[in-house]
Amino acid sequence: MLNRRHIRIKVMQTLYAFDGSESDDLKKDERFLIQSLENMYNLHLLMMSLFIEVQKRAEDQLEKVQKKHLATKEEKNPNKKFINNSILQFLKNNEVVKNELEKRKIDYWYLDFEYIDIIYKAILESDIYADYMKTEESSFKEDKDFLVDVFSEIIAPNEKLYEYIEDKKLTWVDDLPVINTSILKLLRKVKKDSLDTYFTPELFKDDEDKDYAVVLFKKTILNRSKFNEEIAQKTTNWDSDRIANLDAIMLQMAICEFQKFPSIPVKVTINEYLELAKEYSTPKSSFFINGILDKIVKEYTEQGKLNKIGRGLM
Repeated sequence: MLNRRHIRIKVMQTLYAFDGSESDDLKKDERFLIQSLENMYNLHLLMMSLFIEVQKRAEDQLEKVQKKHLATKEEKNPNKKFINNSILQFLKNNEVVKNELEKRKIDYWYLDFEYIDIIYKAILESDIYADYMKTEESSFKEDKDFLVDVFSEIIAPNEKLYEYIEDKKLTWVDDLPVINTSILKLLRKVKKDSLDTYFTPELFKDDEDKDYAVVLFKKTILNRSKFNEEIAQKTTNWDSDRIANLDAIMLQMAICEFQKFPSIPVKVTINEYLELAKEYSTPKSSFFINGILDKIVKEYTEQGKLNKIGRGLM
């Protein structure tokens, strides 16, 4: 579910929260990093369970309407297309999803049901819903496209939901765009014959990615002083106080990848940190970071310090 960019973001955030001292005892901070990554998966499950609860809310509403003493013909025989949406039904009844929610104790919506009502009402009032409910039958593709539109246009941008997520866990605010993008990608690519564990993907692609997160964090911390010396040599015209903290951290991480990760291509490292700078730091940060990294790469190349393995890694 997480790619290397997501991992770099979490390492960067953890380094930013770190007190700046170098120590061989980093277990506490490692645990913080791993927990922070694990919490991203909890957020993924929370957002997926939102679909389940909205479907249940619609089902409950339908049952109440049908039991009205003076229910109309339309109320007695309502259009059940929404509650019968094949993907919503799968999520509701899937044991893998249910077990993950129980194991991780993701039951927030039970107490905070008002947010389910907010999303449900927004769906009912939308043109997306009106267009979808014009017919009573639907194909798997139509069900999927409907949920893609609901998520991208109603759920993901909802400000009250954003505030709720922020209140629940502060680190989730930065994680939410990543998780929303991941869920949207899952919805767009879902296929009818591949649903069993589809919405509960592994957090890491493999053990190598999990190890990468911890090693990048540890080696950046343990070599921070040396990396800062290199940065200082390339920024003689800059007062160190003028370099944004995040810029310094991204430079440290990039130098760490140059030196300590022989299988990561230089161009990949540079491109990744330039993208992070554009997203998380100042408007001019990407130009600043690009200039410093370019100088360092040229110096390492001349001195034979870029020990990259594999073809095309320069």
